[in-house]
Amino acid sequence: MVGRLYGSLKKVASRFVYARDLLNLNTVNLTSSIISSLASKSIKERGYNYSVNANKPLLMSFNPVTPVPQVKGADLENNKLDSFRSFVASIVAEFSGISADNILAILEVPRNPEHGDIAIAVPRLRVQGNPAQIAQQWVEKFSPNEYITSCTATGHYLNFKINKLLLANILLDDIYKRKEKYGTNQSGAGKKALVEFSSPNIAKPFHAGHLRSTIIGNFVKNVHDANGWETIGLNYLGDWGKQYGLLAVGFEKYGSEEDLLNNPIKHLYDVYVKINEDADKNETINDQARAYFKKMEEGDEAALSLWKKFRNLSIEKYKDTYARLNINFDIYSGESQVSNESINRALEILKEKKMLQESDGALIIDLNQYKLDVAVVQKKDGTTLYITRDIGAAIERYEKYKFDAMYYLVASQQDLHLKQLFKILELMGIEWVGRCKHINFGMVSGMSTRKGTAVFLDDILEQTKESMHEVMKQNEKKYSQVENPDKVADIIGISAVMIQDMAAKRIRNYAFNWNRMFSFEGDTGPYLQYAHARLCSIERNCGFGINPNIDISLLSEKSALDLIDMVAQYPDFVKGALNTLEPCTIVTYAMKLSHTISVALETLWVVGQKEHKVAEARLLMYWASRITLGNALKLLGLKPLERM
Repeated sequence: MVGRLYGSLKKVASRFVYARDLLNLNTVNLTSSIISSLASKSIKERGYNYSVNANKPLLMSFNPVTPVPQVKGADLENNKLDSFRSFVASIVAEFSGISADNILAILEVPRNPEHGDIAIAVPRLRVQGNPAQIAQQWVEKFSPNEYITSCTATGHYLNFKINKLLLANILLDDIYKRKEKYGTNQSGAGKKALVEFSSPNIAKPFHAGHLRSTIIGNFVKNVHDANGWETIGLNYLGDWGKQYGLLAVGFEKYGSEEDLLNNPIKHLYDVYVKINEDADKNETINDQARAYFKKMEEGDEAALSLWKKFRNLSIEKYKDTYARLNINFDIYSGESQVSNESINRALEILKEKKMLQESDGALIIDLNQYKLDVAVVQKKDGTTLYITRDIGAAIERYEKYKFDAMYYLVASQQDLHLKQLFKILELMGIEWVGRCKHINFGMVSGMSTRKGTAVFLDDILEQTKESMHEVMKQNEKKYSQVENPDKVADIIGISAVMIQDMAAKRIRNYAFNWNRMFSFEGDTGPYLQYAHARLCSIERNCGFGINPNIDISLLSEKSALDLIDMVAQYPDFVKGALNTLEPCTIVTYAMKLSHTISVALETLWVVGQKEHKVAEARLLMYWASRITLGNALKLLGLKPLERM
């Protein structure tokens, strides 16, 4: 038996790099004497490096000499798994006569990891003959190389195994060089995306719907950044309309300059509630509000001066809240910023296209033939409406930014409004309307403090911080080691809110769960932060630094190779998230990565490992895992914690 193995190995030693996989000798350990015999001059001349462990199957890592095939669609620079996929695509292309470019796009990951790392369903190639028989014939033609170690058939599937140690070598080197850039790519280079998100109404509560728009919109912006796009984050404030006339009337009656400066959003909201109650009893107040807003639209300086004060103070307060959420906007705009010139130009086009109809003195667009109801674009008193300003804003934005994509992050309740907007732009002959996308999301219920109903986001965030502080204090030893526990509690609380919001597909409604949110176990924000902080702790306490030149063949355990596999998949998830714009794809990845890290940490210790080289190899692996997890958290908009 050993003689036959020796002969087979010697024949192919100059090419094979992971003997256990190549020969399917899953249960055979090659002794050091056989390995030593294989250490021939031909192997060394080809640039192979090998390590010997008499108690383990042969593991070799090396500097590959075979050039990676150039396959269209593969990103060899930014996604190291694509090197292996390119080889598989080229191998299957040689078998089938079909272009490797076309094959790359239909490669899969086997459902059963034991079958391999990369698979292809032969029927998808549309070759003549029995797919299962063809798969078996191709297996017999297969010759392994430095990247692809084996090929097997399972029914009509062709399964390939990759050289895991080569992947580890390439991957860990790449992460060491790129660090926070790992996972990003330049597929969108030269493209520009404008993302409108958050968009609260001044003098109204920053409620759960605005929170969802803020969190998801920030993710949409981040994921475009990560894929090489130039992005512009725009906060389109609800800062115009009759309600601001009502607010001005109310401020004259109930306003306080001191309260306005201390907490403008809350004070304006309180004023707005009181004047609305008055208006319900006295219709003349609404008449005063309409008259005041008409003066604003006509450019009356006195009317605009008070409105500007409300707006500017509110924006400054919003900025504090956004900073707490780790969010920045490039532009603070709003309905008020849409010029009268743009609105009038839009109305002129609508008239020229004969799209406008008069109804009780108002101007409307009948969209019933498109099952989109009727859109009112101008009231009978001549003032404009939200959709009119949206039309003008869209035209202004394209003229200024020439965007390749513009996203509106608005709740599904506004589906009709956005459909009307896009249809009107289309009927106006706007060629770029196809670049406008509505990214909608479902509603959240139960987001109120334990003390009662909370209408402001700051109330919710304070509640989460206080609750997380209580949880942290339960472990006195760890709590005493945390620097600035108040800030850490705030970050963990925000992580809890955000991950619960992004854990499922955005269109789904969900019920906010206070109790589950604070758990450090299960798929929660605190669990992700704990996984990251735990890896940071290992780096702090191990007593030595990162060695990028360590022998990677020391990472031979299954849990180590599984972790490297998971880390290697991150660029795929970043690219996939651009197509779906679903935060849950990255949340799911971060959870899987954290679980895989946890499994590895159960047996693969750094602190307490007697063999220093083994400890160094594991530290490099955990460091790369920490970088990857941190990058995923930042993509979601979270601040990764180093201590908690």
